[in-house]
Amino acid sequence: MRWDDVGRQICSVARTTAILGDRWTMLLIREAFLGTRRFDEFRALTGASPQITATRLERLVKAGILRKAPYQERPTRYEYRLTPMGRDLHSALISLMTWGDKWLNDGRGVPNPLRHSTCGEITRPKLVCDCCDEAVGVENLISEPSARMQRQRHKMLAESAATEI
Repeated sequence: MRWDDVGRQICSVARTTAILGDRWTMLLIREAFLGTRRFDEFRALTGASPQITATRLERLVKAGILRKAPYQERPTRYEYRLTPMGRDLHSALISLMTWGDKWLNDGRGVPNPLRHSTCGEITRPKLVCDCCDEAVGVENLISEPSARMQRQRHKMLAESAATEI
């Protein structure tokens, strides 16, 4: 399967990965949540080349995650702002960050602690069930692929087996 086809799978992870699935894009999203708005700041704070920064920002705009807003007229220059769709990535980014804080710790402390503005304490957010508020994780969540997803998975396995012969 070609990389361009990943987003056509019947799978939310595949569709999301098709947009966000490289290191530069995730670093741009990180920067947007940290308040970065301008192209040169995104480039400098991620370490990406100007070409990579431009293509990834454009992909995020096209996907509806960021929007461009002019901040200067001559020449026209834009800043990038998270859309509601982009702001909904916050919990995913926080989950990745929390995982990295736990498993990729360099021994010098958490690089970006999170403070809960309501109680004032440093926190490590967790996922909870939206029905009963119980913490959820791999030990108590069951994946139930739809019939559509199951059919696609069987087809992909069959096609893979056919190419191995």
